[in-house]
Amino acid sequence: MSNFYFATNPQTWESADSETDTAIADTYSLVVWNDEVNTFEWVIETLMEVCGHSLEQAEQCALFVHHKGKYAVKKGDYDTLKPMCNSITDRGIGATVEQNN
Repeated sequence: MSNFYFATNPQTWESADSETDTAIADTYSLVVWNDEVNTFEWVIETLMEVCGHSLEQAEQCALFVHHKGKYAVKKGDYDTLKPMCNSITDRGIGATVEQNN
């Protein structure tokens, strides 16, 4: 995908591609880690309450976490994801905010 920019005046550049703007904003992932302590029900409840996931989305994320060892349950900017990460870890579930490549 190409990025095209245009000048609205000599000092201001705006993106002509809204997908690029979204991609730039979504440069971080909220990663939840598997463990042998927390139940599926607790992880699902946490993802629904903290991340705003639907029941189905939270269940799918929990299954990915269980089978793959970790899973990026949400993407976004650091300032949005960090408080969510803190809330998840406060509930005893391993989570990190990682920068996407």
